Amino acid sequence: MAITLSPYLNFRDQAEAAVTFYHSVTGGDLTMSRYSEFGVSDDPAEGDKIMHAQLILPSGLILMAADVPNRMEHARGVNDASVALFGDDEEELTRLYEGLSEGGTIGEPLAKAPWGDSFGSFTDRFGVDWLVNISPASRD
Repeated sequence: MAITLSPYLNFRDQAEAAVTFYHSVTGGDLTMSRYSEFGVSDDPAEGDKIMHAQLILPSGLILMAADVPNRMEHARGVNDASVALFGDDEEELTRLYEGLSEGGTIGEPLAKAPWGDSFGSFTDRFGVDWLVNISPASRD
């Protein structure tokens, strides 16, 4: 079981252009998912926007990004980035979600997400935005 910590960049309609540019410079493996693939937006104009992009650099470092949904506020310099914790250690990631969110504001309760993982988000008591994604443990 492993846990990874990564920056998660937030954009308003520029995530695809940004990560495509970063990929052209850094190389590595780039994957992108659109809102339309998961049916998580009621706004048809968001279908082609990036719900999640992940760039794995040749060094193994990971950079993630998304287009903020239209229903959510996005202010440059205020909520441009989050800290993402992800992996398959459900007990530890749940503990981190509960502990780090204490005294903060829950954005999304930790629960089953449309893509099959458990997901939750919060802003901690210091104003830092966090994302927690728990993938099912692989069975070897």
